[in-house]
Amino acid sequence: MLGFGGTAVPKINLMVTLVCKDYMAKKASQNPGFTYLPVIIGSDNAQCQIPEVQSQVARFQLYYNLVAGILSALVCPRLGHLSDRHGRTRVIALSTLATVVGEAITLFVAAQPDLVSVNVLLGAAFVDGLGGSFTTIMALTASYASDCTLPAHRSVAFSYLYGALFSGLAAGPLLAAVLIKRTGQVLDVFTASLVLHILFLVTILLLVPESLSPGRQAAFRDRHRKHLHDQPPKPIWDTLNPKHLLTPLAVLLPPVGRPSPLFPNAGGATPALRRNIILLTTLDTLAFGVALGSAQVIIMYAEYKFGWGNVESSLFISSISIIRVLNLFVIYPIITAIFQPPQNPHNPAAQKKIPGSSPYEISLIRISILLDTLGNIGYALAFNGALMTFSGVVLALGGMGVPTLQSSLTKHVPREGLGQILGAKGLLHALARIFAPTVCSLIYSVTVGRFTPAIFVVLAAVFGAASAASWWIRPFG
Repeated sequence: MLGFGGTAVPKINLMVTLVCKDYMAKKASQNPGFTYLPVIIGSDNAQCQIPEVQSQVARFQLYYNLVAGILSALVCPRLGHLSDRHGRTRVIALSTLATVVGEAITLFVAAQPDLVSVNVLLGAAFVDGLGGSFTTIMALTASYASDCTLPAHRSVAFSYLYGALFSGLAAGPLLAAVLIKRTGQVLDVFTASLVLHILFLVTILLLVPESLSPGRQAAFRDRHRKHLHDQPPKPIWDTLNPKHLLTPLAVLLPPVGRPSPLFPNAGGATPALRRNIILLTTLDTLAFGVALGSAQVIIMYAEYKFGWGNVESSLFISSISIIRVLNLFVIYPIITAIFQPPQNPHNPAAQKKIPGSSPYEISLIRISILLDTLGNIGYALAFNGALMTFSGVVLALGGMGVPTLQSSLTKHVPREGLGQILGAKGLLHALARIFAPTVCSLIYSVTVGRFTPAIFVVLAAVFGAASAASWWIRPFG
């Protein structure tokens, strides 16, 4: 995440620079009397902070996220099943290799901005999506944590993982801003990011222990061979059928009152259990999708409205991420230790029981969604950088909902069904990566310069509806 966080703002500004350069060149060719200053990568390029360029950048980000998102949606469930048969760390390494190649392409574009088109970045998105992108790495990391923890400890485990994630997002932009100030070269940030991704790849392959034992991997392979024997593989083009693409999501709709693969007991799932699963996955997907879809728009909005550059935007991301880290590493574990009911980890009956959501978890989910609503209202009303940052802090405090939603969801299925439920969640996240950035970028591109805060008004309304829906979640399923 140091690598991802460090290039978050420079990558957006790289797109702005390349799109602006093309826009200015095209306008000059159409109007011989039009003159403009050189568009230089790493500079603020004030002439590029105009609605026309902002709109085109938002549309390019839409295409960029569509390419990576569609491919990751196709690949994510398959890589999830592959990790069952061959181990989590190997598949995480495979996805990371694709990320390394994608970052190498980005570095090449940043190094040769006068020789290549902004469309070459779509090649980086293609390779990244082909490896499942970070949605697959996140899903496999959640599976890794679930392999190693009991339900009572799972929310804190997820909290630590997300705390580590936001630690990288906090330190990455901060270190990038320092590096840019000292060297004056944005290219050094992209180089450092590539080195960090390579280091992560080597660490996963050589140092991180595997969470699935050889026996469990062999059992999954035997089950897969039996499945292939009973159902011969379909042609590759048949897998693109939306019906087959969405098949893993069937696990989220267990039949009530009769057995199913996820609930093999005679009574199957209860109506409350099914309703909770649907609501929790919907809220989790919404929280992930909005966080992903609005991240780039928030930076573009602040740079357009308040005149921020690379350094100011990087410091903004770092400040918000530091709050998230303190929230997930310190505040959340303390709150959980105080309010979470104790569970005996040595009780076999407790391990087999499906506990469902506790009243504490449901309350925390509702508070977090309310904070998300208030944060987006603050973004829409902010008239200076200080209020923008304060609104980001409010949103960051709502970050406790993410690990709570994921942990609560895993408590609604048997231990044997964790892979299925997390695989379905990974697919939903991959689909959210397609639609959420597309919708956010589209709204921003058509409203910038007219009613620029429109995107945050829409997000506040969406979270308001989610807040109301959270009151339908029932304790203990």
